[in-house]
Amino acid sequence: MPAEKKNEFFNLYNHGFIRTAVCIPELKVADTVFNTQRTIELAREASSHKAILTIFPELGLSAYSNEDLFHQDALLRGVREAIIEIKKASEKINTLIVTGAPLQVDCRLFNCAVVFYHGQILGVAVKSYLPNYREFYEARQFTPAANAFSSRIELAGQKNIPFGADIIFKAANINNFIFFLELCEDLWVPVPPSSFAAMAGATVIGNLSASNITIGKSEYRHQLASNQSARLVAAYLYAAAGPGESTTDLAWDGHAMIYENGNLLAESARFAQKAQIIYSDLDLDRLAQDRMRLTSFSQNAASHKEKIFSFRKTEFNVCVPTGKIMLNREYPRFPYIPADPSKRDQRCYEAYNIQVQGLSKRLKSSGISNIVIGVSGGLDSTHALIVAAKTMDSLNLPRSNVKAYTMPGFATSAKTYNNALKLMKTLGVETNEIDIKPACLQMLKDIKHPYAKGKKTFDITFENVQAGQRTAHLFRLANMRNALVAGTGDLSELALGWSTYGIGDHMSHYNVNASVPKTLIQHLIRWVANTNQFSREVSKILIDVLETEISPELIPGKKGGQSVQKTEDTIGPYELQDFNNFYITRFGYLPAKVAFLAYHAWRDKTKGLWPDIATDKRNAYSLKEIKKWLYVYLYRFFKTSQYKRSCVPNSPKVGSGGSLSPRGDYRAPSDSEAEIWLKNWETIPDSGG
Repeated sequence: MPAEKKNEFFNLYNHGFIRTAVCIPELKVADTVFNTQRTIELAREASSHKAILTIFPELGLSAYSNEDLFHQDALLRGVREAIIEIKKASEKINTLIVTGAPLQVDCRLFNCAVVFYHGQILGVAVKSYLPNYREFYEARQFTPAANAFSSRIELAGQKNIPFGADIIFKAANINNFIFFLELCEDLWVPVPPSSFAAMAGATVIGNLSASNITIGKSEYRHQLASNQSARLVAAYLYAAAGPGESTTDLAWDGHAMIYENGNLLAESARFAQKAQIIYSDLDLDRLAQDRMRLTSFSQNAASHKEKIFSFRKTEFNVCVPTGKIMLNREYPRFPYIPADPSKRDQRCYEAYNIQVQGLSKRLKSSGISNIVIGVSGGLDSTHALIVAAKTMDSLNLPRSNVKAYTMPGFATSAKTYNNALKLMKTLGVETNEIDIKPACLQMLKDIKHPYAKGKKTFDITFENVQAGQRTAHLFRLANMRNALVAGTGDLSELALGWSTYGIGDHMSHYNVNASVPKTLIQHLIRWVANTNQFSREVSKILIDVLETEISPELIPGKKGGQSVQKTEDTIGPYELQDFNNFYITRFGYLPAKVAFLAYHAWRDKTKGLWPDIATDKRNAYSLKEIKKWLYVYLYRFFKTSQYKRSCVPNSPKVGSGGSLSPRGDYRAPSDSEAEIWLKNWETIPDSGG
């Protein structure tokens, strides 16, 4: 791959991201020269870090706390001169500079945000709502945007500049980079201006704020910014005034935050005595994808057409930074599993009880009080069994109503066999064993398979005869025992088509695991063990199950010994395939972007946060490995396995990124082609940058 193309892959701007900055400068009250110098210095620094949007606090060129000094011509003239200087300096600074300034227009004074880019003023946003209560007295000096007479002004020698609270700034050459500005109090009103701007297309909201600090106020700012960004499915950049504002009657903490769809990406230190810059890379693709999928978003917008159509759009072209620019935000290796212990415990608690509630309801509605389940001693059947046992507890039924069967085949290992028996007995469920080898051998004879004649032919038929016999036994046992067959296959297997179709592990009466990825099942079992949901003896067995190699155990080893099959040798590491599945199905990302994110998350195991995984079990993957297994995922998911997902049994949805049911989150044709995904996959380089 040519070096130029390779560098494009390692540039975040080629994957739907933009880098943004929020600055908290040092300032001096009414010293526009000092404030201008500090603004330019920070803008240059942000540009050197490849940020293309840089936000400063409210009235930053003059300071917010000037009070009646805002009526002085000397101060207003100093601000106009500052704007001229920043406009000139911006010619050689490759970032959009958004600064706060008091501007006199038509004999009225407005609280404004001025947008500079490459020697031009793109527009001037005006504050809509002026607080005039408690410590605030803005209406004494300023006029709200609604009372402006002019919609375009002349400023710093430039004519026809858009002016008002109805301006949306749109990058012509970066998809979905559309930003809107509001000022401080605008966010605190019942319906902020940004609500309408987002419905009009803005994906990034900047808030130039002063916001003096009082006890508890920072937490409230967090709530406002988080909720607004989540409600708007937008990024929210917030800059509050910091060191240098007057402390005559107030104090200032210089609080900067960057939120994206409710998630905090970056935050400044508070009460710092020096200037600060925070950065974060915004995922515009994610915002666009979520808005597209949340159809109620556009429905809500349709109810406000008159307001939305009143916005003016100012287009500009961005000089996109080139070269290698890697992400400076964290993407978790395990998107289904929080690294934070308390959040992880909460996730496991909810997932486990969702599964129990789903199975409980199915039993009650069917009038059946028994469950038949196959137990292999592996992860999935172990977890399904402890869900079934807890379900009986929740329904005040004896655990013996769980009719559990272990069914050893030609390659069952001693470890899984023994763990299956011990777990069933220790849980107190009805424990049964059926040797399926005779039935399998009879079928192999009936279909004239070479193995029946003594040949070591371990093909897909040999494997599926065993899987089919197990499922056939379970369904006939369910008939005989007046029970439902509980399915055990998980989300990861469903995504990769790793199941035997029809009369195999693909089918059950109700599947408790179908919305739970393999990586989460491992942590669920660990959580059940660590929180002693059952006895200590059960917990000990569960921990041993977690140490078992993932294998279907269908093909014997040499001389008929223990199976040498390792599932992940065929379909790839589950931790990597769960990562791929999350970003492909939850957000619809391009394969190249998924590889870029995977490389960022997985290339160095010493960096970033890990959930509860032992150090010697932590893995790293090269870009070559990421690319290899992503191909396997794409081919299996888009080309060969949808027909299995088109007819899966009922199963409760567990997570926001975790359902492939055709009746739920994912509906797709069974006979589509994978070519466009594989074509994009080809753009991924074979090695790291």
